[in-house]
Amino acid sequence: MHADTHLPVWGDDVVDLAVEVLRVLADPTRLQLAGLLLDEEESVSDLAAALGKPGPAVSQHLAKMRMARLVTTRKQGTSVLYRVENGHVRQLVIDTIGHVEHLLDNVPAHHRATGAVS
Repeated sequence: MHADTHLPVWGDDVVDLAVEVLRVLADPTRLQLAGLLLDEEESVSDLAAALGKPGPAVSQHLAKMRMARLVTTRKQGTSVLYRVENGHVRQLVIDTIGHVEHLLDNVPAHHRATGAVS
C-alpha cells in the first residue's frame, strides 16, 4: 500500500500557533509597528508619534505582540524599549511586505532601492 502523501507536514499545535502569530500581525497598526521595529528599538511614545496614534492604543497593540512573542522589551531608565523578537519575525515581516509589493507593482520598491530584480 502507498503512504498517503496528502498528510499535513506540521502537527496541529504548530499550525494553530502559526495561525495565531499571523492573526496578531494581520492588523494594520501591528504590522506598521513591526516594520518600525525591524532595525531599531523604540519607546511607546516614539512609536505613537511615528504612527500618529495615541500612546495607550499603541501600548495595547504592543502588549498583544509581546504575548505572541513578536516583540521583546528592554528597560532603559524609566523607559521601556521595544524591538522585533528575532530574525525570524523580522524576515516574516519583510517577506510579507515584499510579496505584496510584487503583487501590486511590476518593479517593487524593494527592487528599485537596490536595482535588483527577481
